[in-house]
Amino acid sequence: MKITVIGAGAVGATTADNLVRRNIAEEIVLLDIKEGVAEGKAQDIMQTSALLGFNSKIVGVTNDYLSTAGSAVAVITSGIPRKPGMTREELIGTNAGIVKTVVENLIKYSPEIIILVVSNPMDTMTYLALKVSGLPKNRIIGMGGALDSARFKYQIAEKLNASANDLNAIVIGGHGDTTMIPLIKHATWNSVPVHQFLTEEEEADIVKKTMVGGATLTALIGTSAWYAPGAAAAAMAESIVHDQNRLFTASVFLDGEFDESDINIGVPVIINKNGWEKIVPLHLSEEEKQAFSKSADAVRAMNKVLKDSEII
Repeated sequence: MKITVIGAGAVGATTADNLVRRNIAEEIVLLDIKEGVAEGKAQDIMQTSALLGFNSKIVGVTNDYLSTAGSAVAVITSGIPRKPGMTREELIGTNAGIVKTVVENLIKYSPEIIILVVSNPMDTMTYLALKVSGLPKNRIIGMGGALDSARFKYQIAEKLNASANDLNAIVIGGHGDTTMIPLIKHATWNSVPVHQFLTEEEEADIVKKTMVGGATLTALIGTSAWYAPGAAAAAMAESIVHDQNRLFTASVFLDGEFDESDINIGVPVIINKNGWEKIVPLHLSEEEKQAFSKSADAVRAMNKVLKDSEII
């Protein structure tokens, strides 16, 4: 089994590191356009195998898509990262061209591939990947909701002084600071609703901090985060490769579900060897439905840039 990671920057390298540490696939191919970067990071990671005890092999290549041939899964992390003060919308022009080229090359050598998109703006790049690939919709998945949900659990755990592993909490909607919807009223602590332990003010604070989670880290470290995004991408790849049927929030193509169509946006889905197997319906309040509709409008506005620019 082979997994390809496109982009050997912080997120891509961290994704590859997570994949090999957990022996998720026999071979990981790390590809970058900058000469020597992927090769160097692959060697660095492989030199930890004797210390960490993994048996997966990672190979770094410079823009050599032939080496990706036969990949079951690809994780696309390439593109410029978000800088302080930059919105995800501002990334569209540059990253669309990158993602389109990457997808076309991946399909050329691995026609049965399942693609996980991490590049921002993630929902729009996932929509682009679907449109240019011609693949069935279940084989194109955007990672953002899994990351946002992990950040949501972190904020709840901090407030409750609890283990994040004991929490069930998801974020739906667009992967953006103003478009994501942390479903605080649905969150549970070992099946007990978390609202039993929190005041309304505390719940509001959790939601606010979750929504600006990415921007907060960008302001602190000067670029986009990489540890949690890399872990999220690796976890989703593992569910595909090992056919785990795990439930993630992911950006997938809607065709009437949640009253939306012709859009990729974050909803709960089951992920296994087929990609995303099915969308899981939610009983949303009227307020939550309105928030989701508003989020979809914002994502659709970003997608319009692709069409206006004749990228798709």
